[in-house]
Amino acid sequence: MSDFFTNFHFIRPGWLLLIPVVAGLWWIWQRRVDPLRGWRKQMAPELLDALTIGRNIKTRHSTIGLLIGWIVGAVAVAGPTWKLEPNPFAEDAQPLMILLKASESMKLPPPTPSRLERAQLKIAELVKKRTGQPLGLIAYAGSAHLVLPPTRDTEVVAQMAAEIQPEIMPVPGDRLDIALEKAGKLFKADSNGGAVLVLADSVDLAAQAVTDAHRKAGNFPVQFLSLTGEDSPEDKTIRVVATAMNASVQVLTGDDEDLEAITKFAERKSAASLAGESTRWQEAGYWLTPILALMVAYSFRRRSFANRETQL
Repeated sequence: MSDFFTNFHFIRPGWLLLIPVVAGLWWIWQRRVDPLRGWRKQMAPELLDALTIGRNIKTRHSTIGLLIGWIVGAVAVAGPTWKLEPNPFAEDAQPLMILLKASESMKLPPPTPSRLERAQLKIAELVKKRTGQPLGLIAYAGSAHLVLPPTRDTEVVAQMAAEIQPEIMPVPGDRLDIALEKAGKLFKADSNGGAVLVLADSVDLAAQAVTDAHRKAGNFPVQFLSLTGEDSPEDKTIRVVATAMNASVQVLTGDDEDLEAITKFAERKSAASLAGESTRWQEAGYWLTPILALMVAYSFRRRSFANRETQL
């Protein structure tokens, strides 16, 4: 609802200038066509209303309805809007690349099970929420390796993530910068771009090095899923890097709260990208046309009864 009030505006606001013009013309017209204009100067309003048959009231209601119709029409033509049109060239959601840290520290508790096992479980749950939407996987430690490029077969991503262990990584360490660069190369090959989710217990690398790698890779949206709990020493290293590279941090939770945040992050970044959203505002003035149609139909009905009364 807040987005509605923030984004609400008119595409063609110049048409709103018709409202005071029409209102002024209507007022002048009412003054000129009033059949009782002369009597109003001679008689008290209460006495004139008592001696006047209801035909004048019907006419007044009719002219007020005409004024309202003009106002509604002007608002409709002005083009009220509060959201952007979907990009007609966007057929799919943006890819979400998962960067899974697979160093020796990921085998440690807390929490129990190990940090790596918790990360793998979260990936399996995330896969269910993004069924059919592009999802990829990169494993990193002292080196970074593409496990799966973005694919709609998300079940395969969960299966491959479950097989990743520190023992299969050729170089120990924590080279998040290399993993970000590898993700950037994939996004550059795909014109739709993408976003990155990093599952890690800590970042054992200087924030400047990660920021430089991120900027060089394309400065794409990044979110961290911290596996060690809020305010832990490891979590603080993640937040320092995230702040430097303008990324968000989500703490691991026992329920789906973290997954909901990750899903919203991916959807929001996808919608805000060129692939998911155009620069044209979606016009909503046509929703007012049924109101105009009903007013026109009712005015015809009222005239028919008036014609019958005249014939009788």
